[in-house]
Amino acid sequence: MNNQQDQGASGAEKNVEAVVRKSGSSFYWAMRVLPRRKRMAMYAIYAFCRTVDDIADGPDREADKATRLTFWRDELERLYQGAPGDPVSVALLKPVRDFDLAQQDFLSVIEGMERDAAPRMRITDERDLTAYCDAVACSVGRLANQVFGVRRQDGNAIADSLGQALQLTNILRDVAEDAARNRVYIPQTVLARHGIHGDDPAELLSQPGFSAACRELAEIALAHFEAADQMLGRYGGSAMRPAVLMMQTYRAILHRLQKRGWDDNSQRVRLSAVEKFLIMLRYGLLPL
Repeated sequence: MNNQQDQGASGAEKNVEAVVRKSGSSFYWAMRVLPRRKRMAMYAIYAFCRTVDDIADGPDREADKATRLTFWRDELERLYQGAPGDPVSVALLKPVRDFDLAQQDFLSVIEGMERDAAPRMRITDERDLTAYCDAVACSVGRLANQVFGVRRQDGNAIADSLGQALQLTNILRDVAEDAARNRVYIPQTVLARHGIHGDDPAELLSQPGFSAACRELAEIALAHFEAADQMLGRYGGSAMRPAVLMMQTYRAILHRLQKRGWDDNSQRVRLSAVEKFLIMLRYGLLPL
């Protein structure tokens, strides 16, 4: 690279790190345990995901959201041709080359955001839920594992289980917030099994069987956490330490959700700073 390119790449790295810091996510601290080259790659991946997620969650009209997400489809083409324009994709240029990141995984994230960008979101059945979680979470795990240096075959299996577990936890944590946006991620088949019918999100959440439907999904999430835990334990070493940190953080959130239940979703479940610090100490600094 010449000096101008170096300055552009440096500025892009500072930009994506600022995006991660500003998010207030536990992701920032989980990735701090990585060497700088891998850390900056993960920050760039996160910044991409955050950017398209903000489009889907933003106040723009549906047509405007579609236009902006189409921009990112086109920008990925420019990125993989070696000529990115947006600062986030500039920050991705080196990681894409260094870690052989698959373009399809980035496109999968956009596909998930295109679903979220619609004025109404419903999940039809368990297969639909699995596909949605794969698009918005497992695909990110596949990208991350390339950065961590895990063999693709091993990494994909871990990404599948852990991605499903993390996204199901997000869904179970955010049911009230999502309902306010006309989004219901509990599959209609699961709701029907518990005697829940209708289409109005507020009414769905208030029906007697809703808590049982959430408990059913929580058990599925726990099974995915257990599968991911076993695979991570077999893999060993420090390469997957950030994944372990994310797993333990979200597993703690899921346990707290189960303890609270879903009869009253008005109080959002969070981990305290002390709890996050203890998880970082146990799984981020001490030997695994």
